[in-house]
Amino acid sequence: MHYDKYTPSLEDYLETIYFLNNVCENRGVKSVDIAKKLSVSKPSVHRAITNLSQLGLITKEKYSQIFLTDKGIEKAKEISGKHEIISKFWQDILGIDSKVAEQEACKIEHCVSIETVQKMLDIINKLSVNKN
Repeated sequence: MHYDKYTPSLEDYLETIYFLNNVCENRGVKSVDIAKKLSVSKPSVHRAITNLSQLGLITKEKYSQIFLTDKGIEKAKEISGKHEIISKFWQDILGIDSKVAEQEACKIEHCVSIETVQKMLDIINKLSVNKN
C-alpha cells in the first residue's frame, strides 16, 4: 500500500492556514482560529500542526503564531488552486450551484491530479474565448 504523506485532512489544515494567513495579512495564524474555521477540537489541530511541522510545511514555536514555510506556501497554493479551478469548472461550465460546487470541490481537490485540473482549466479558457 502506498502512503501519501499529504492526507486530505492535512491538506485541509494547510489550506485553512493559508487562507487565514492571507486574511490576517501574513501575521501568522493561531491554533484556536484553525479549530474554529474547521470545526475541530484543539487537540486535533495540535496533531495536525505537529505533522505539518514535521513535513516542513509550517513553523511554530510553543504558544505562538503558525507560519507557512516556502514549501508550505507552494503546497497550499497548489491545493487552493485546484479547489478554485474545480469549483469554477462546475459552476461556469456545468451550471452547478456555487454552494454545491464549493463543497464538492473541497472534497475532491485532494484526489484529482494536476493534469486533470489543467484540462478543466483549458476547457474554461477555451469556452471563455469562444464566448467573446
